[in-house]
Amino acid sequence: MSRVVEIDPTRLCRWLETFTTRHGPVTTRLEPLDSPNAAGSRLVVEAADGARARITAPFAPPAGGDLASFVDAVAVPRTVAALLVRRGGVAVGVFHGRDLVVSKIETAYVQGRTKAGGWSQQRYARRRVNQARQLIETAAELVVTIVLPRRDALDLLATGGDRASVEEVLTDPRLGPLRDLRLDRVHPVPDPRLPVLRRFPDQYLALQIELNDLA
Repeated sequence: MSRVVEIDPTRLCRWLETFTTRHGPVTTRLEPLDSPNAAGSRLVVEAADGARARITAPFAPPAGGDLASFVDAVAVPRTVAALLVRRGGVAVGVFHGRDLVVSKIETAYVQGRTKAGGWSQQRYARRRVNQARQLIETAAELVVTIVLPRRDALDLLATGGDRASVEEVLTDPRLGPLRDLRLDRVHPVPDPRLPVLRRFPDQYLALQIELNDLA
């Protein structure tokens, strides 16, 4: 059995101190991510008593692969593009650290399913498809306008909202240069608005720690 906790990167040193106090000296090793195409890195911390923590972080594996290098890498401010897409709209921005450097929000309305039958149902279905297509096109244009010009300065691309919509946006051939920067996880978010976007670093910067039943 295992459990997963998430912590803010600023808490990592304190968390590791507590882990070693409880379980004694540790050894570390880098481990490949489950998705080979995903950005990010994972450090496995193992104690002599069998306790193990697998720490997944949203950055490339640090040089050396040891615990000190990993902790140092967590503290480095990253330049991250954010793409949030839900039925209620889209938000695109670029962060440096936790500071939102540039952003654009577009609200939208994609109609839900209706119980009406016959021609009414077909009309609603066509309208829903058109609204969804327009939302995807709007999102892609915002990424092209705001994010692509900053591609060379970016460390990561973080996404949130509806996974199917995010995937569809990123199929736009113009966005190919961003795909190798993408974090695999699509974070749950409310309808994209500026306050939601501003809080998004709390989600994509969080470290995921998987603990075994001895930890």
